Amino acid sequence: MLLSKGFEVEMYTGTPQGDIVGLSDKIVSDLDGFVREPDSRNVEYTTAPLCSYDRLLCALVKPRRQLRAYLKQLGDYTIHPGSTLSLGGSDRFFRSDPNNPYHTYIEQTYGTKVVTASIHINIGIAQPELLMQAIRLIRVEAPLYLALSASSPFLDGAVTGYHSTRWGLFPKTPAIVPLFESHRHFIKWTEEQLVAGTMQNVRHLWSSVRPNGDRRPYNLNRAEMRICDLVTNPISLLAITALLEARLWQMLADPSLDPLEISTLPATTRNQDLIALTEANEAAASKLSLDATLRHWQDGRKILARDWIEEIYQQVWPIAKQRGFSCFLSPLKKILREGNEAQQWLKMYHTCLDSRSVIVEGIQSMREQERELEDKLCQQLVA
Repeated sequence: MLLSKGFEVEMYTGTPQGDIVGLSDKIVSDLDGFVREPDSRNVEYTTAPLCSYDRLLCALVKPRRQLRAYLKQLGDYTIHPGSTLSLGGSDRFFRSDPNNPYHTYIEQTYGTKVVTASIHINIGIAQPELLMQAIRLIRVEAPLYLALSASSPFLDGAVTGYHSTRWGLFPKTPAIVPLFESHRHFIKWTEEQLVAGTMQNVRHLWSSVRPNGDRRPYNLNRAEMRICDLVTNPISLLAITALLEARLWQMLADPSLDPLEISTLPATTRNQDLIALTEANEAAASKLSLDATLRHWQDGRKILARDWIEEIYQQVWPIAKQRGFSCFLSPLKKILREGNEAQQWLKMYHTCLDSRSVIVEGIQSMREQERELEDKLCQQLVA
C-alpha cells in the first residue's frame, strides 16, 4: 500500500504565440473540475487523492486535454508553461471575481506577485503527530523540490536572475512560520495569527509546506507542499512526487528522522535556526536551483542542491523499489542530468536571446507530451 497523493495544478491560458489571456470565467462556468484564482489569467484543477502512480498520471493529463479541447472552441487559445507572467502583464491585476472581498485583499496587499502558476503536492498522512513530523522534514528539504521544479526564469520578457522568479518574489505569509512541534502547537499558532490579523483565514498560510485537511487547523489529513513551480512534464512531476513519498516512508520507518531531534544546531535555538537556514536555502534555490549551494539542516555543512538530492535518492531508492514505485522515481536522474525547465529555457535563451521563442517552444512541447502520454498510457488503463 502506498500513501495517497493528489495535485493542485495552476496554469495560465493564452495564445500559441505566448501571450497570456484571462479566460477563467468561461472555463469555470463550462468545465467541471476547474476553479478560478483571484486573477483571471490562470485556472486550477485538482486531482482526487490516489495511491497508484499510473492512475495519478491519467488524472494529471486528462483535465489538461479536456481544457485544450475547450480552449479550441473559444478560439486560438492554449495552455502555457511556466510559473510567472513570462512575456508581460505584471503591471496590472485582472480580477476573476470583483465581488470577492478576499480577492480584494489579495490584490491590494500583494498585487501581481501572487499571479503565478504552480503545483501543490498533497500527501496523505492521517495521524496528526506523524503529519507534523512529516511537515517538519518536508519544510527543511523543500528547497530541494524547488530546485527540481524551477520553471520561471522570465518576467515581462526579461531574464530576472532567478530560476524560480515565482518563489523569489512570492509573498510568503505570515512572515515567520515556525517548525510546528506538535498538532497542539499548530492549532495555537494558527488561532493567534487569525486574532492578530497576520492570516485572514485558515487558507492564508502561504509557506513552502503546510498542514491541510477538512477543518484546519483541527482536522488534518495531509501535507501540502506549495513550493514547486509548475512542472509541465507529468513524468517529471511524478518523479518529484515519488522522491517525496519515498522520503516519507523512510521517516515512517525511522522515527528519529526529525529535524527537531537530530539536527546538530543548538537545542535552545534549534527551531529558529532551522527556519533561518531553510529560508536562506529557499532563497538560494530560487536563484540557482540545482546549482545552488545550500546548507544541510542536519549538520550545517555546505552542499550543492543536486548533490543533496542525489544523496537522498540513493537512500530512498531501495524503499521505492521494495514498495513498487521505483520506475516512477528513476526519471529524477534525467532532471539532475539535463536540468530543470528553467535551466533548459535559459540555455535556449542564451542561444537565441529571445524569451518569446523559448516560451512558444515550451507551449508546443507541453502539448506534445500530453498527447503522447494520453495515447500511450491512459487509454490502456481505461481499457
